[in-house]
Amino acid sequence: MDCHSLDNAPDVSKTLTDQSSSGCKVQSKRTGVSAAVKRNENNAAGGLWPYERDDEKTHREKVTMDIKERIEALRSGDLSRRDFNTALSALGINLVMMPVGSRKASAAAADQATYFTWGGYDVPELFGPYIAKHGEPPNFATFGGSEEGLTKMRAGYVVDVSHPCNAGIPRWIASGLFRTLDTDKLSNWPDVIPALWNLEGAVVDGKPYFAPMDWGSTSITYRTDLVDLQGQEESWSILWDERYKGRIGVFASAGDTWWCAAIYAGVDFNEISTEESMKKVAAVLREQRPLIRMYTDEETTLEQALASGELVAAMTWNSSPVILKGQGVPVTYANPKEGALTWVCGAMMHKDAPNPDRAHDVIDSLLSVESGIWLIDDQGYGHSNAKAFEAIPEERLAELGLSRNPSDLLDAGKFQVPQSQEFETAMNDEFEKIKAGF
Repeated sequence: MDCHSLDNAPDVSKTLTDQSSSGCKVQSKRTGVSAAVKRNENNAAGGLWPYERDDEKTHREKVTMDIKERIEALRSGDLSRRDFNTALSALGINLVMMPVGSRKASAAAADQATYFTWGGYDVPELFGPYIAKHGEPPNFATFGGSEEGLTKMRAGYVVDVSHPCNAGIPRWIASGLFRTLDTDKLSNWPDVIPALWNLEGAVVDGKPYFAPMDWGSTSITYRTDLVDLQGQEESWSILWDERYKGRIGVFASAGDTWWCAAIYAGVDFNEISTEESMKKVAAVLREQRPLIRMYTDEETTLEQALASGELVAAMTWNSSPVILKGQGVPVTYANPKEGALTWVCGAMMHKDAPNPDRAHDVIDSLLSVESGIWLIDDQGYGHSNAKAFEAIPEERLAELGLSRNPSDLLDAGKFQVPQSQEFETAMNDEFEKIKAGF
């Protein structure tokens, strides 16, 4: 069940889903379709652009300036993501949706690399150097969880670069679908913090398969005006509190929720795959099920529900409180006494990448100082480029709860441990049953 909300949700949540005979399909960037950013040549030829076409150069300069202004409005919160996409359409830039069954994400911009990622990372802010070199962003395709992404690629879906996290790296390599990186083609590689790329299973025979990009935590964002801790320490128990029945949201992906439930259940990550641990985690998730307002992999949905008061607490990544505080919403990001879930995510390159040189350019752009500054300052995530941290004042890092040394945050929480494919499959199957009410 991948719906944004449960059947008893109010209309505001039901508008986010498309009920069909096959179940609930989330109408968001996390639907499993691929998206390619494309200039709409038909609009351009037909004179539908909002500028007089004195000459091609002047026209492009005007369009580029307008796009930059709209990106700034998006960053400041003055423009929603939906309105941003609508504005791009008016400028002749559209999202072209392709069927899930497409074997290659090769729609509009066939000469561009394709980046297969989590929703929210399919944004131009992460690709300034790539755009400067190639004239437009890479093609984007999104998944709801990295296991979903790997499953699609196992089935024959070919992209250039994808976006796994540390717990999945050994399994991704073992799939035989990925190749080592040519770090000589990555100008930013010397500035990547070594502790982040030399993760367990990420380097084979001295050659890296994985380029770390973002790192952070999964915890609870809650409304300080609506949640009463009653003098107690912050705890994962907030998401199991009967007082907030019907006003709690968690991720639909087991890649976060199962592991966070394991922390709450007191399960050691090194023992998470045992039969006893599986039963413990499943039991607490079934206990939580009647309290849940929504399961979703769209973080924006959780943020909007927190802002409106529909939710009082939600499982989120550490970017959500940064965004919500910027909008004036009274929230905080919990430091649960049991520990937050911590992780490192990044880029891996498909062995059959249609555009291998541009694939390296995608990765290099993700590792750039420019992308790092945006990811840290605007989104509240850690970044792998040490020079990006040098550009952020200490006071701002303290405000964001970040450190120039990733270990300060990652070691303070519960760091995910790579697991077998058998465990991953069993975990996802069991969680799907729980969400469906079984």
